[in-house]
Amino acid sequence: MMNLYSTMNSPAGELLLLSNGDAITGLLMEQRRYAPKNLHESRRDDSWFERTRKQLRAYFAGELTEFDLPLAAEGTSFQQSVWARLCEIPYGTTISYAEMARRVGNPNASRAVGAANGRNPISIIIPCHRVIGSDNSLTDYGGGIERKKLLLDLEEATIAGRV
Repeated sequence: MMNLYSTMNSPAGELLLLSNGDAITGLLMEQRRYAPKNLHESRRDDSWFERTRKQLRAYFAGELTEFDLPLAAEGTSFQQSVWARLCEIPYGTTISYAEMARRVGNPNASRAVGAANGRNPISIIIPCHRVIGSDNSLTDYGGGIERKKLLLDLEEATIAGRV
C-alpha cells in the first residue's frame, strides 16, 4: 500500500489529507500537536482525495452534516473506542468529556478521553471538536481553540439555517 497525501484550503486553514490508498488515515490542520508519520515517504495524489475534498467543501458550506468516507485511524483500542463514539455525536451537538467517558464505559476516564481526543488523526470527519468541558467551555483542541469555535459555530449556524 502506498501512503498518499494532498492539501486543501478551508475556512479552518490549510488541511493536510492523508491516506493509505484505501481509506483516509489523517486530516490534520496547520496548527497541530503531532506531526504526521512518514509524510516524507508519501506521494502527493490530489485526484485520490477529490471525494474527500468535495465532502469537506460541502461541510464548510453547510450542505453536509454527515461524512461518507472510508476511514482508517491508527491508535490503541481505547483510542479507537473513543473515536468510534465521537462519530456518534450528532452534527451540531456537543457533549462533555465526562459524558464521553461514560459512553466508552469508564466514567472515571475523562482525562484519558481527553488524551484520546487530542490524538484523533482525522479531525473534522471524526468530530472531536464536539467534545467540550462540563461547564460548556471550549477546552483544549489540537487545531487551536479558534478552529474548534469556528467548527462549532458553523454547525450551529447550519442547524439554525444561517449558512
